[in-house]
Amino acid sequence: MEPLGISVTKADGSKQPFDKSKVVKTCLRMGANQQLANQVAQKVEDRVYEGMPTKKVLQLIFRFMRKDKPGIGHLFDLRRGLSLMGSKPEFEVFVQALLSHHGYEVSSNQILRGHCAEHEVDAIARKDGVTYFVEAKHHLSYHAQTGLDESRIARAVLEDISEGFQTGRTAFRIDRAMIITNTRYSDHAKRYGKCRNIMQVGWNYPNNEGLESMIEEKKLYPISCLRGVRNEERSRLANQGVVFIRQLIEEDTEHLAKKTGLQREAVRVIMEKARQSASTV
Repeated sequence: MEPLGISVTKADGSKQPFDKSKVVKTCLRMGANQQLANQVAQKVEDRVYEGMPTKKVLQLIFRFMRKDKPGIGHLFDLRRGLSLMGSKPEFEVFVQALLSHHGYEVSSNQILRGHCAEHEVDAIARKDGVTYFVEAKHHLSYHAQTGLDESRIARAVLEDISEGFQTGRTAFRIDRAMIITNTRYSDHAKRYGKCRNIMQVGWNYPNNEGLESMIEEKKLYPISCLRGVRNEERSRLANQGVVFIRQLIEEDTEHLAKKTGLQREAVRVIMEKARQSASTV
C-alpha cells in the first residue's frame, strides 16, 4: 500500500499521490523481473517524502536498478530520451520506422496535391484499408503539451487534399490524418481530434495505445535513450534508417561506420553501450 497522505510533485508543480504500483511498472519496463521490481519499489517507498519531485523518484529507481542491472547506467528514461531527439531527421525517421513495425505500409516525406495547394507531409501510412497522412510533432520539452493548432492544421490539410481528390486534381485519396507526438495532448486538442476523427498518438494517449506503449510492446527503444551519443552521431545514423537501440546490436561495426561516415571507434563505443544496455531494453 502507498504511504498514507504522501504526495509527489510533478514537473508542472501539481501534486499527485505516490503510487507504488507505478514504480513497479517502471522497473518492469526497464527489464526487471517481478521480484526485483517489487524490491526496488519498496526501497523507493521507504525513502519517499511529502512533496518529493517525481524527477527524484525516477532517480531513486535508476540508482536501485543499477545495482542489479549495470547496463541501465548507459540509459536515459524513455520520456527524456524521446525529448532529446532532433525533429528532423531523427524523430521523423523514428516515427516512420515505428509505424512500419506495427504493420503499416509507410512511404516517407511525401508531397500531396490538394485543391488549393501542395502539402508536404512526414509520411503516408496504410493499414487495414485506411490511408493516413502522418505528421510527426516533436517537442524538446516533454512537459510541453501538443495543443489545438496541430490538429486544426491537420484537419485543414485533409480537407484540401480530399477536395483535390473529389475535383480530380489528384488521384491520391487520403482517408484520415494522423499526428504522432512525444508529449501529451491538451484536453482541447483531444476533444477536437475525436470530433474530427483525427488519429492522435502521444505520451500515454490513447490509453494503453500511446507512443510509449507502441515502443515498449515491440522493444523499439530509440538510440536517443543511450547516454553519451552526440546529436550529430544520431542524425547520421537516422539518415541511414538506424534509430533503434536493437538495430545497433544487430549491425556490423565496419559496415555501420562506412555507411554513416562516422569514425569506427565512435561506432564501436556506441554499439558497446547498446549491447551493455540490451538486457534492460
